[in-house]
Amino acid sequence: MRFGTQVTGDLALGAAREWLVADGRGGYAMGTVSGLRTRRYHALLVVAGDSPAARHVGLAALDPVVRLPGGRIVRLGSHEWADGTIAPQGHLLLEEFALVDGLPRWRWRIGATVLERTLAMRHGSPCVAVVDRLVSGGPVELSLEALCTWRDQHGERQAGDLPVHEVAGGAVVAGAYRLRGRLSPGGRPASAPAGPPDTRPWADRAADAVWAPDGTWLLGVHHRMEAARGYVPNEDLLLAGRFTATLTEPGDALEVTAWAGDLGVEPPPGATIVDAERARRRALTAGAADADAAELILAADAFVVTTATGPDVVAGYPWFGAWSRDTMTSYEGLFLATGRAEQGRALLRAYAATLSEGMLANTADGGAVGYNTADATLWFLHAIDRHVRASDDDDLAAELVPALDEVLAAHLRGTRYGIKVDESDGLLVQGADGEALTWMDARVDGMGVTQRAGKAVDINALWCNGLAALAALRDRAGRHSDDVRRRHAVTEAAFRRRFPAPGGHLYDVIDPDDAALRPNQLLAYSLPYAPMEPDPVVLHRITDALLTPLGPRSLDPADPAYRAVHGGPLRDRDLAYHQGTVWPWLIGPLGDARRRAGLPTREVLTGLLAHLGDFGLGSVSETADGDAPHRATGCPFQAWSVAETWRIHVTSTDQ
Repeated sequence: MRFGTQVTGDLALGAAREWLVADGRGGYAMGTVSGLRTRRYHALLVVAGDSPAARHVGLAALDPVVRLPGGRIVRLGSHEWADGTIAPQGHLLLEEFALVDGLPRWRWRIGATVLERTLAMRHGSPCVAVVDRLVSGGPVELSLEALCTWRDQHGERQAGDLPVHEVAGGAVVAGAYRLRGRLSPGGRPASAPAGPPDTRPWADRAADAVWAPDGTWLLGVHHRMEAARGYVPNEDLLLAGRFTATLTEPGDALEVTAWAGDLGVEPPPGATIVDAERARRRALTAGAADADAAELILAADAFVVTTATGPDVVAGYPWFGAWSRDTMTSYEGLFLATGRAEQGRALLRAYAATLSEGMLANTADGGAVGYNTADATLWFLHAIDRHVRASDDDDLAAELVPALDEVLAAHLRGTRYGIKVDESDGLLVQGADGEALTWMDARVDGMGVTQRAGKAVDINALWCNGLAALAALRDRAGRHSDDVRRRHAVTEAAFRRRFPAPGGHLYDVIDPDDAALRPNQLLAYSLPYAPMEPDPVVLHRITDALLTPLGPRSLDPADPAYRAVHGGPLRDRDLAYHQGTVWPWLIGPLGDARRRAGLPTREVLTGLLAHLGDFGLGSVSETADGDAPHRATGCPFQAWSVAETWRIHVTSTDQ
């Protein structure tokens, strides 16, 4: 994936395309093609805490400053300020931005002088490596200005106390992270493939770069995306100091590593980290059938993390942590379709141990653990069934069936938020004042925008599916399943009797009835034990009303409640979140329903595959506007969007 000057030099284009490099534990580096920081989340080192959601922003930027022969100074960074000024404007000198093995690479040209930057995280560690290498020209003096902070990722820091202590070859900032600079003379050209290091004697004369402390506060750094989203848009950054080295000839590099954790244990040199991460990524994509498959494999890799409690899933970058609904909905795509069954097994066992009153917690992103979801536990049942079937893991079935039996018992007797089986028809009821318990969970002024209290179609499709899955798991565990099968038969019959609406599609909710045309009904046709056989005529009606190039809308545009744009401040966004906004993850249920109906599936992926180069590069966004041109919104990198796009792509048999 490559962009030239028509994108890199135009901030409306280059600053709207973002890259992400995750560290495998919930932290990341993130920014834009043009190098302009447009979000408060954009930084070269964002460190995860005890959970993936508890992140802190550390190293915000390393601005290159080049002194050419003759003394001319050229600044290659790009920043926007509170008064609207863009200075410096290093993006105007970018001749190329590329993703190579999913890792960002920039090339600036100043006449005959070309400087190339590559970047990688050290996988499994809160550590970033930035390598600036002279490709042609020289000699030049290169300084890298370290713009620093230490703050919660959702906030901002103003000028004040931020201690910086000098150490060998660099500095420690706020006692939280360390910077180290290294001059690496010679070596192979940056464009050469990863391989053995250069063996020439002079290539081993690496030395510390010169670190010069500064301490100047840069006031009013502006983040245009935060302004558009209605948040505080400005912050101050500390110019902690600068690394300086002379790059004499092509191949010379100034390497900077920044890391948190044990500051006394230095990571490998920057170029070594970049090469190792590139090799890891090439191993992941070695069996990819095509370029789209390779990109989606790398995209999926970003969301699977290892925490203190074992494997988990980051729901979306940059602001989400772990959400059980997203994790279980994404499970097939992130674990089974990527060959991570062993990690997935550990995740399922760990989540089973957290069940409370027959429910999985939704998330702890806000600090307190919340159980306010009616479907996460049902998706959990689905994930376990898919795992056991895909891997013939009868031992896992035997281990988890007792916990799943308790899930069934809790739903029969009633659990939190009015979630309970109606024994008159076997269907599942949910709803509580002020809550939104389905995946359509936006709330405004303390009330659910799409509360959907009653018997929601997706919840009951998942309930039918879960009952059949539990029966199958009991069989594999050598346990009797007759009672569950009888209950499933009653529930499925009630579903088929009660959910068809006069217009040919399914009610979105019954008791009370809501016939709004929404994509939730796709689960009734797509799940492995779906209660309804897909009718091509009905699917055509649903597709005709809801499908966009980036996936299905959340509401029919003909509905008076439809909102065409998902943007502006939080309140406006939440009002539109499930009232017409496009959700790419729904391509999974749509693709499955079409496959079951004998319809082609690959054709509905065209727009999403093209989207890999549009917004969050190499990934799939959380949401998009309901109306064309379907501007991408929400998280630029979203787990279930990637997982479901990848799952349908890899299982499509039509051309």
